[in-house]
Amino acid sequence: MLIFTRRLEPAQPLSNPIQPDLTLALTAEERSRSRHHRFDLPSGPLLLQLPRGTLLKDGDLLQTATGDTMLKIEARPEPVLTVRASTPLDLLEAAYHLGNRHVPLEINADYLRLAPDPVLEKMLNQLGLAIASEIAPLHPIPGAYHSH
Repeated sequence: MLIFTRRLEPAQPLSNPIQPDLTLALTAEERSRSRHHRFDLPSGPLLLQLPRGTLLKDGDLLQTATGDTMLKIEARPEPVLTVRASTPLDLLEAAYHLGNRHVPLEINADYLRLAPDPVLEKMLNQLGLAIASEIAPLHPIPGAYHSH
């Protein structure tokens, strides 16, 4: 079993980018609870054994303790709600209300994205927002006490 114990620091773009040995697609939740997690891949089982508080992002590279195998993390498309508004202020208001509920939230200039939740969807509908159910990668912003 391959055991990945450390995340490589982001490097400056190189003319020869690092080619990972394996790729692992994870949902937003899986990327946030990566401390000790086993995955069974067609190539065999692997274990993420990372320091407490590690948040994985799309494109992160992990390495085994021996340094002989590299794994690239990808954001797996998953069911999401994509919220759009007719004005930036309406979108900000929606972000405010979702933030009050401590919802993992992807924030962009044109839309908000969150995991499906019928109660939150009803609230957003009552605010007059356009909501689309989609399958897309979810990239919630980290909490205030985590680095970007």
